[in-house]
Amino acid sequence: MKKFVSKYFTSHSETREHHEDEALQTHYFKTTKDKALQAVKDIFEDEPFTILSTSEEHGEISVNYSGKKKAFIVASVVMVKPFRTAVDFSVTTESGAPVDFGFSRNLIIQLNEKLKKSLPYIESSMANKLNQ
Repeated sequence: MKKFVSKYFTSHSETREHHEDEALQTHYFKTTKDKALQAVKDIFEDEPFTILSTSEEHGEISVNYSGKKKAFIVASVVMVKPFRTAVDFSVTTESGAPVDFGFSRNLIIQLNEKLKKSLPYIESSMANKLNQ
C-alpha cells in the first residue's frame, strides 16, 4: 500500500541508486560525462521543454516542462568511472493539487527511454558493482 501511495499520490519523483521502484533507479551509460550531458540537452531541445540553466562543471541541467502539466526538472550527470556515467532525474509537478497521479514518475521513465535510444545503456543501480 505504501508503494502505491508513494508512486501515485505525490507531486515529486526522483531517481536514486537504491530506489524501491526499479524504474526510478539511477541509470548508467557507457559514455563520458560530456557526451551524456549533451544527450540530455538534446532531449530537452524541443517543445514542451525549456532549458533554464546548464552547469557543465556540476553536470546539471534545469528545465521547465510545459506539456499536459507543468513541471520542473533537474537532470544530474556524473561520471563515476571511465565510460561509466550515471544520469539521475528529479521532477516536481507544478499544480494546485498535492498529487500528480504518477505523472512525474512517468515523465522520468520517458526521459530514460529517450536516453537509452541515444546512449549505450549499461544497467540501473550499479554502484555496488563499481567497487569490485
